[in-house]
Amino acid sequence: MKPPNFLYARPDTLEDALQMLSEHGADAKILAGGQSLVPMLNLRLAEPKVLIDLNRLAELSGIRSDGGKLRIGALTRHRALETSREAFEAEPMIARAAREIGHLAIRNRGTIGGSIAHADPSAEWPLLAVALDAQIELRSKARIRTVRARDFFAGPFATAAEPDEIVAAVEIPRAPAQSGFGFHELCRRPGDFAIVAAACRIRMHDGRCIGAALAIGGADAMPRHISEVDRIVTGSRGEDAVLREAAAAVAKAVDPSGDIHASGEYRRKMAAVLARRALEEAFAGVAAVS
Repeated sequence: MKPPNFLYARPDTLEDALQMLSEHGADAKILAGGQSLVPMLNLRLAEPKVLIDLNRLAELSGIRSDGGKLRIGALTRHRALETSREAFEAEPMIARAAREIGHLAIRNRGTIGGSIAHADPSAEWPLLAVALDAQIELRSKARIRTVRARDFFAGPFATAAEPDEIVAAVEIPRAPAQSGFGFHELCRRPGDFAIVAAACRIRMHDGRCIGAALAIGGADAMPRHISEVDRIVTGSRGEDAVLREAAAAVAKAVDPSGDIHASGEYRRKMAAVLARRALEEAFAGVAAVS
């Protein structure tokens, strides 16, 4: 096997990085944490002509509250999100999801922007972004634009980003008062990619649900927001019959395929199981603090 052959660039400014990407477009690959890209390079699954390393760009890192949302720079490491007090206070599901990502060495290097851009349908950050209706900020030399996470993922390892664009930041709404979340994933061993995962947040008022958002990862070509769940659980107190109906709606909505890890039918069944568990956890969480 011939060794990889590409130009390596490590720009000092975002402006320089975007200029390089403008010049090379689809021939270039962006290096952030490298936890997905480097294995792909080793296996010759990716063969860019130019590798643009963003790790000197401090402006793409950081976590800060901005009004009603949390703004997370694309180069922010998984471990930083796992341990950030500011992130936890804005949306505690962030720390919960971060703990499930790989092992500690991976969390110390991998970045949220890299995971979002890679768009693995089993990964935690794409799932969380869809569940929480996050906004993805994209930058190119010519423009800055924002895409709703629910519109950003286009299929396995495919997104709405253009070849000359990078993921610059992710904006996640702050968790509303009187709300709860649930996050569950199934994997063979700690640190493995999820076979199926579920994430949800519900809002309550006077003991009844006034809004819900649930997404499933690993059971479709992309993280899937199951809008029917909102209709089913709104107005309820999380009764057993309601949760059964919501789980059935999830099983009907997803379109999983099989592989060496699990059959499509098993994924469908587990999507329903994990969706119910996530909803149960969310309702119980609200009750515990009420």
